[in-house]
Amino acid sequence: MKRFWLFLIPGVILSAVGLVWTLQGLNVLGGSAMSGSPLWATIGPIVLVVGVVLIVIAIVIAVRRRRTQP
Repeated sequence: MKRFWLFLIPGVILSAVGLVWTLQGLNVLGGSAMSGSPLWATIGPIVLVVGVVLIVIAIVIAVRRRRTQP
């Protein structure tokens, strides 16, 4: 079960950070030096996708573990 958490926790954190960076880059969330910056509008979705991939890996690990247990 330890491997599940090693993927899930960073995945959730990266997804949240990526979403915030994307919204700031698109100037939806204002009040930051990152607001309205195309750089963060590009980096944000990349970080978000990496986070989602880590979450999917965690789910696959949990499902496989559940199938192998009697």
